[in-house]
Amino acid sequence: MVACDLAAPPHTHVPGRLEVVHTPLAVASEAGRIDPRNASYVLALLDAALAGTLSGRYDAIVTAPVQKSAMIDAGIPFTGHTEYLAAQTGVERPVMLLVAGSLRVALATTHLPLREVSAAITHRLLHEVLDVLAIDLVRRFGIDRPRIAVCGLNPHAGEGGHLGREEIDVIAPAIEAARTRGIDATGPLPADTVFVPEQLARFDAVLAMYHDQGLPVLKHAGFGHAVNVTLGLPVIRASVDHGTALDLAGTGRAASGSLEAAVALALELVERQRR
Repeated sequence: MVACDLAAPPHTHVPGRLEVVHTPLAVASEAGRIDPRNASYVLALLDAALAGTLSGRYDAIVTAPVQKSAMIDAGIPFTGHTEYLAAQTGVERPVMLLVAGSLRVALATTHLPLREVSAAITHRLLHEVLDVLAIDLVRRFGIDRPRIAVCGLNPHAGEGGHLGREEIDVIAPAIEAARTRGIDATGPLPADTVFVPEQLARFDAVLAMYHDQGLPVLKHAGFGHAVNVTLGLPVIRASVDHGTALDLAGTGRAASGSLEAAVALALELVERQRR
């Protein structure tokens, strides 16, 4: 491990050599304890990583977990890495995609209370999310004609309107409009059956309507080696599939599998981009 000199010209990474850019903390850290006074340190790291990637000095960004409460308690309106990086790059509609092997689950809405999800799912939202998802499955993952399964919002995808009308009024029309734009989208499909292996084999990605509709299945299938990829950004960004696990901080029991998987997938995306 060596200090990185940002004044030096960019150079090829040397295997076995980890370069670290030193960014000082506002106050000393204590394992497992949150201190909002260091919130500016977190943003400084993100800003440096983003600036270096946009300039071409770095090839991709890989982020570790962030404690959102520490940012909010410091007075910073921060809902997550995804939203912050999107705002800093002027991207209106970033899309969160979780990847575990061949299973890919994207989210129409991300960090919203459940009671706000229905109102947030609009034709415009689904139009934009499906466009970003389709484009980046081609651009980032090299899938020529991605097949996308779109979940309904309600149990049994609304049961023909008896269990909710979001599928009839919003989701189905948005899917039909996407198909007219050349996107191979299917649905709305009941979320309790779309993840059956026989169904998944028909698709390259699943679009879930909200955070806890799609991610519990993906994390059950791949927790510890799943990766969070932000689609729609001008840079490649991958992250872990878990939170900060403060109870494990400083114990030596924290697992690094998801972080290693995030680095590996970021490298894969970089290599595909170079072809």
